[in-house]
Amino acid sequence: MSSIDTLEERMEEAERRGREYFRQGLNCTECVLRTFMDMHETYLPDAAVKLAAGFGLGIGNTRNTCGAIIGAVMALGAGMKQDLLRTETPAEHITQLNEVVYPPVRALIREVEDNCGTLICRELSAPHGDFDGRMRKKNCQQFIGCCCRLAEKYAEQIP
Repeated sequence: MSSIDTLEERMEEAERRGREYFRQGLNCTECVLRTFMDMHETYLPDAAVKLAAGFGLGIGNTRNTCGAIIGAVMALGAGMKQDLLRTETPAEHITQLNEVVYPPVRALIREVEDNCGTLICRELSAPHGDFDGRMRKKNCQQFIGCCCRLAEKYAEQIP
């Protein structure tokens, strides 16, 4: 658990950690999820980060949906209380998803779309030249930091 007091301080720390994990070799999705797990009690074992491995570089290096965004959504799920989605019926489960889980996820996604215009890795990367080039990697590192910040911001809305 983080001992940092304000939301802005937590967001800054999340950004710093996410960028550092990228420098250490984690992929975009792993960076965001690992950062969130470091800063929150998630009830997940460290090995859960392996679940994020295949989502890097736009889902398996297909350059589709950005892995950092996927990591932020995974982080919000990881931040839920253990018993949040334990319901008696499928209808109750759907109601909880619609009322509790989906609104902060939707808000996070809309913020990315409003600020970046897309959720697609290849489109986010296109202005930065060669996909294997230094500028694209620098941009991804910055975007990972942004997604870590957003996960921290919207985590406050998940019970």
